[in-house]
Amino acid sequence: MSSKSTFSNSTSKSYAIALYELSKETSELDKVENGMRSLNKLLSESSDFKEMILNPTIVKEDKRDVIFAIADQNNFSKVLKIFLGFVAMKNRLFFLGKIIEGFLNLVSDNKGELKAKLVSSKKLSTEEQKKIQIELSKDFKSPLNINYEHDPDLIG
Repeated sequence: MSSKSTFSNSTSKSYAIALYELSKETSELDKVENGMRSLNKLLSESSDFKEMILNPTIVKEDKRDVIFAIADQNNFSKVLKIFLGFVAMKNRLFFLGKIIEGFLNLVSDNKGELKAKLVSSKKLSTEEQKKIQIELSKDFKSPLNINYEHDPDLIG
C-alpha cells in the first residue's frame, strides 16, 4: 500500500471518527447518519457533484457554498453542515467518499449490524431486497446491512 493511500485512509478515518463522536455528543447521530446516506447517494448518482468535489480548479469557497446549498436543500443537521463546510475549507472534499464510508461503518459497527454483499444476476426490486434482508436478519439474529449489486453477467 502506498504512503499516499495510507495517508488518505488514515485522514478519512480521522474525519469520520470526529464526525461520529460529535454527532453522538450532540444527540444528532440519526440525523447525521441520514444526511451522510443522502450525500453518499448523491455522490454515486451525480457525476456533476463528483466532478465538482474532485476538481482542483474550483476554489474551496465555491465548493463550500455548493455543499451548504445541498445541506440546506436536504435539511441536513447543523452539525453535518458545519462539518462539511470545515472539510471544504480544509480542501479535503476529495476524501468525502472515504469519510462517508468510514462514518457509516462506525455507525453500523456500533449498532451491532452485520454487513453482507448481495450480488444477483436478476435485478431485484427494493421490496425483494428488503425481504432478503429481513430473512437473513432473522437467521443471524442480528441487524443486517446489505450492499446490493446487480450483475447481469453472473451465472444464475
